[in-house]
Amino acid sequence: MNSFISWIGGKKLLRKKILEQFPEQESFNRYIEVFGGAGWVLFSRDKHAPMEVFNDVNGELINLYRIVKYHPEALQNELEWLLMSREQFFDELNKNTRGMTDIQRAARFFCVIKESFGTNLHTFGVCLKDIRKAVHYLKEVSDRLKRVVIENQDFEQLIKTYDRPDALFYLDPPYYEAEKYYPDRFNPEDHERLRKCLGNIKGKFVLSYNDCQQIRDLYKGYTIIEVDRIDNLVIKNVSRKYKELIIKNFE
Repeated sequence: MNSFISWIGGKKLLRKKILEQFPEQESFNRYIEVFGGAGWVLFSRDKHAPMEVFNDVNGELINLYRIVKYHPEALQNELEWLLMSREQFFDELNKNTRGMTDIQRAARFFCVIKESFGTNLHTFGVCLKDIRKAVHYLKEVSDRLKRVVIENQDFEQLIKTYDRPDALFYLDPPYYEAEKYYPDRFNPEDHERLRKCLGNIKGKFVLSYNDCQQIRDLYKGYTIIEVDRIDNLVIKNVSRKYKELIIKNFE
């Protein structure tokens, strides 16, 4: 199934290539997405493992996921008013969330995600979207998330909590030298902190990154697979390809 939202750095176009690098499903009993975002890899299978964990450091995003999981009908009712509207978008964007219920906060954030340009969360996107269909889809998403533990932790704490020999971690951190484009704080030194953390785990990991020499040097000694990603913004019928890396600690 597809994700119910888009998110910066989403893996819709790369999920098949990422899944090709996963170990056999019988070889791991817990699956953990550390930098969840839109969850394209999570949603790409009905079930990755008996235990599944979805994490993101963005509290508003995780509140949305939890409301979709536990209260989809209430969220749908809250979104009955939603239109593809510039006025509604900026009204929701500029609202003070103090005093809102979790369901109201989730509805507001869903609107901002769906109606912002490129999911930048601050500019209205002038494009055609079937908002009614998107709201109706939330019930299907809720059914998928019923088997998933949803966390809101720093990546290092999360990895330490769920690490086991039978664990598979999938990680899609902010890309190197593109940290400022992500909605949450991720410092250049966090790339090294992540590398150090992954160097000490008992389980397996699959890691997505942009192809640059700094990341190749940082993960020297690990299995590194080069992949091409087609740019989803096609200008004047000219498609562009970008090099990305999939990094693993197993063959």
